Amino acid sequence: MIALLADENLNRNIVRALVRRRPEIDVALARDAGLTGSSDAILLERAATHGRVVLSHDFRTLAAAAEKRLRNGEPMSGLLLIPRRMPVGEATEDSLMIPECSGAADWAGSIQYLPL
Repeated sequence: MIALLADENLNRNIVRALVRRRPEIDVALARDAGLTGSSDAILLERAATHGRVVLSHDFRTLAAAAEKRLRNGEPMSGLLLIPRRMPVGEATEDSLMIPECSGAADWAGSIQYLPL
């Protein structure tokens, strides 16, 4: 199963809904991983080191940091960007498709946007 990392600005209701729907899902919170206030580059580096796809609402700076990482040939486990305006239920359902319908290799070096 793909491991996920919810960045600190991700709506916690999405994380709670993911875990409620799939208790076995491996989703870590940036704050629990000691990443509160970390730069986007550090967040992406840690996610890559631990093989986690990052979930975020940060379309602007995190997407730019991910693109830079890819241009520099640095590893990246993947990034899924979720619009803030997307209803929690819809974001949860779409996000659950990641571990259910794909593998880690499918996400490596990938930036994806919801809705799918």
